[in-house]
Amino acid sequence: MRPIFNQSCLLMIFPLLLLTSCAPMVAVGVGAGAGTGAMVAEDRRTSGIFIEDESIELKGSKRLYEQFDNQAHINITSFNRIVLLTGEVPTETMKEEASRLIRSIENVRNVINEITIGEKSSLGSRSNDTFITSKVKSRFLASGKFQINHIKIITEKGVVFLLGVVKRAEADNATEIARSTSGVVKVVKVFEYLD
Repeated sequence: MRPIFNQSCLLMIFPLLLLTSCAPMVAVGVGAGAGTGAMVAEDRRTSGIFIEDESIELKGSKRLYEQFDNQAHINITSFNRIVLLTGEVPTETMKEEASRLIRSIENVRNVINEITIGEKSSLGSRSNDTFITSKVKSRFLASGKFQINHIKIITEKGVVFLLGVVKRAEADNATEIARSTSGVVKVVKVFEYLD
């Protein structure tokens, strides 16, 4: 029998996603409950787009899981309705199918498919990526050169992807900080520019 993924499940998962996006605010002393509101207030996206990005990620994750189950490791990140796909799949056909599935979600503006062909990454590799992301976030915060919630960081096999709606100076500063962080293999910019 096929598992049911319904709206009540989404209602339980959605607050957790919002809380996980509050990590930068918790680091500077804002509680989780206030953090979500502060994150939206400080975000350059409208609150509607912020929520839509979360919805795109939920819908996309559901579609990818239904299509590929455990055959693939795919991360979906939406920022201002531009979707970044990272991870690993065994075939080029699956990579193309992942893009097609995500493009079919309402209001997705563009899909950047950075999925690699190969075996799923190990738990150790993913843990290292999480550690790299936290180091980059900490260095962003310590630099004080821009609001860290204007940029979303995703790390996959040491490659750091930077997403956001930013000024060019912010993008340059963020890229340099990320590039000079230990463990970073390369930096890929997925920015939209304000100037």
